[in-house]
Amino acid sequence: MRSVRVAASILLLVALVIGTAKTSAQFAGYPSSGPCTPSALSRAMTGDLRVIDVANLGCEGPWAFLWATVGPSAHAVSVTEVLHYDPVERRWRLVSRSTFCHPTILPPYVYRQGCFSN
Repeated sequence: MRSVRVAASILLLVALVIGTAKTSAQFAGYPSSGPCTPSALSRAMTGDLRVIDVANLGCEGPWAFLWATVGPSAHAVSVTEVLHYDPVERRWRLVSRSTFCHPTILPPYVYRQGCFSN
């Protein structure tokens, strides 16, 4: 009975190590980015189109998507934006979805959430 428990413990440990290695490897191609918060991503919106509300957001490496309501309140609209982190200026920047929404450019999560709405 004791040997069964030891074998089960070893198998569990091996599975955890393999699972952790797989998770880490998925993001190896994407360097880290700045803070992935509503306020950090919202600062990319300038001019008259200020973020009023954030419905959803997500980041993977230097890429992010933002689902937000923007504008002056009387003329607010919902938008979906794709952003890229600029490490030199330490800020998120909006990018053109028509240029960057391609599965070979964006990480899968940002591609799915940032490129198929609005």
